Amino acid sequence: MPGTASLHKTNRRVHGRLCIPEHFCKGVVLLVISTLLFIENTRVLAQQSTIQTPQLLLTLMDRPEITNVLFHPVQVARNTPPQGAVDIDVSVAEDVTIACRLYSADPTAPTIVFFHGNGEIIPDYDTIGPMYVRERLNFLVTEYRGYGWSTGMPLTSTLLPDSNTVFLSLRQWLSDHAYTGPLFVMGRSLGSACAIDVAVNHSELVDGLIIESGFAKTLPLAVVLGVDLAQLGISEEQTFNNSAKIATFTKPTYILHGQYDQLIQLWQAETLHAQCDAKQKELQVVPRADHNSIIAVAGPLYFQEIRKFIEKATGTAPDWRELRRQFKARQKQAAENHDR
Repeated sequence: MPGTASLHKTNRRVHGRLCIPEHFCKGVVLLVISTLLFIENTRVLAQQSTIQTPQLLLTLMDRPEITNVLFHPVQVARNTPPQGAVDIDVSVAEDVTIACRLYSADPTAPTIVFFHGNGEIIPDYDTIGPMYVRERLNFLVTEYRGYGWSTGMPLTSTLLPDSNTVFLSLRQWLSDHAYTGPLFVMGRSLGSACAIDVAVNHSELVDGLIIESGFAKTLPLAVVLGVDLAQLGISEEQTFNNSAKIATFTKPTYILHGQYDQLIQLWQAETLHAQCDAKQKELQVVPRADHNSIIAVAGPLYFQEIRKFIEKATGTAPDWRELRRQFKARQKQAAENHDR
């Protein structure tokens, strides 16, 4: 080849070593740098197109036949928060306010920012929030447009942008009110899409991700709900794309799923777990539970296991000596209760 011949002509040996002209070395260095920059830019662009679901794409799902099965908003007047809880309102657009409620254990305790299912509202968690508080966890529930006393109308195209805006606003509120504990994001059912999107987009701000009854693939779930997105010309990449997003998340991840979930089948949770790039990840299948009965079946263990995950994720789990001390204390308390 001409290039090769020219190279051999210009090469010469000095003191027994191959010497390459300076101008050729500079050219090779520049070529290598340019190639590496091109590869890195391509990787970043590909990653961004995979991770982030542009709002423009999600507008494809703003059709009544989709939103009517995806959202089931219940509007109610603001009720009185339980003792120790406080309401927080977040503005996400002009004349659109999202309601949130914090069930507070302690400003130094870990805080879970929670995105609920598509048929739930904040008051549904007025009995559940205090159970997190008993485990010394702050539990912060967020709404969606048109749910509870939030304003606006729920749309697929605004769901994820709103979730990110709400998360950042709540994080600022927590900071302003001297909440200094670790921060986790959690999503249940539809809320899993919000939690995964927030966790991926703001991974540097969260200490871990918790998913309950979540889904990896939107198209199969839509079929279960009665909508064939593929026939409407919508691909998986144009939906929530949860499995592709979680593949880029490296922080501690805990996935809970009911063994007999009839709506979001167990394989969806298994896919999320397999795809997640976190070194510390766990899939907990709750025997005999379905989509809406995990807490009822698991009882107090549900909250205890979430606390244990958070302790492991933050490196605050008690050692065996502390566990033994706690066990003996419980035995002593049980014996005293029995004697009474």
